[in-house]
Amino acid sequence: MGSCSSTSSNFSIQQGSVKPFGSIHNQMKLNYVSEQEFPDLRKHNNHMAKILNASMYKRLRAKQTPSGFTLDDVIQTGVDNPGHPYIMTVGCVAGDEETYEVFKELLDPVIKVRHGGYKPKDKHQTDLNPSNLKGGDDLDPKYVLSSRIRTGRSIRGFCLPPHCSRAERRAVEKLSIEGLSSLSGDLKGKYFTLKGMTDAEQQQLIDDHFLFDKPVSPLLLASGMARDWPDARGIWHNDNKTFLVWVNEEDHLRVISMQDGGNMKEVFTRFCTGLTKIEALFKQRGHEFMWNEHLGYILTCPSNLGTGLRGGVHVKLPNLSKHTKFEVILTRLRLQKRGTGGVDTAAVGGVFDISNTDRLGFSEVELVQMVVDGVKLLVDMEKKLEKGKSIYSMIPAQK
Repeated sequence: MGSCSSTSSNFSIQQGSVKPFGSIHNQMKLNYVSEQEFPDLRKHNNHMAKILNASMYKRLRAKQTPSGFTLDDVIQTGVDNPGHPYIMTVGCVAGDEETYEVFKELLDPVIKVRHGGYKPKDKHQTDLNPSNLKGGDDLDPKYVLSSRIRTGRSIRGFCLPPHCSRAERRAVEKLSIEGLSSLSGDLKGKYFTLKGMTDAEQQQLIDDHFLFDKPVSPLLLASGMARDWPDARGIWHNDNKTFLVWVNEEDHLRVISMQDGGNMKEVFTRFCTGLTKIEALFKQRGHEFMWNEHLGYILTCPSNLGTGLRGGVHVKLPNLSKHTKFEVILTRLRLQKRGTGGVDTAAVGGVFDISNTDRLGFSEVELVQMVVDGVKLLVDMEKKLEKGKSIYSMIPAQK
């Protein structure tokens, strides 16, 4: 097991003792007064920057997790990236499971504002039973071009990608290869390491829109996730190319179920089945995923806590997207839009990536249901606008 968790470390962690991987650099910062170290956030527009003040920084800056993750490590991506053109970012990351407890004074308010008022004593519900989803198999494929559901998983006992060592990252990859190679039936597949794949394999993964390359987003680069790239990173997919796992990108695992067309029911069923089997395979090898009843599944970015689930479709909305109420409609449906190329891209030809806004406080079934019901309404609105009719009577109330 990795060295990140205080419960699995070979070091004895007693009050006042030297912690494993202690941050000597953080101790050196204490030679300067807090006001000299406090970042200038006056022009910043992310959740961290709106919550962190000089007095909170002073209280927290000497703290560190058992693996040595500090407050400055938590906030670095938000300091380096004042804002984002498309979405309101959280401006901070976790380096290990304990980050959310050690720095809860900052992270609890961030979580509350990012996740719709989710409070420190609230409990999260997990529901990976696809039979609880109503409908989802009838989205019009003339408008819904593809469907995809993804989430992340973190392996307890290892530091998260912003903070892990090379050996930890390689151990996560080895464990993942062993587990995924045991999948069978429709989930049987193959692992491709980024460092070792051939040109032909790389081109095929590019053609299949599977390949992730070294992150170019400054949000990811500033957090430290791209260190040692591409060492111990890879992609696994099943033979049918409908179930995909990224290893050691933003999270230990990114699990994705996808296919062309609008059958979200099939996509979600495969997603739930695959996740359940993967978790069982890891447990057989003595490893469990980071989870607790308050935050659900623990992931690198606070925005992905809870389910970590983003259920999305690529949908053609050339008329609706020009409507003055488009943003209002999305907000009321608890949906968000992106370009089809990801978070840093704009829509092309009226095709948007529409997905759920929430992650925490709703179950997996509830979030996919929001996408299914919301996208169905958006398509109906688009059809009405095509005929030159008004959609004002169709605008929903706030969900």
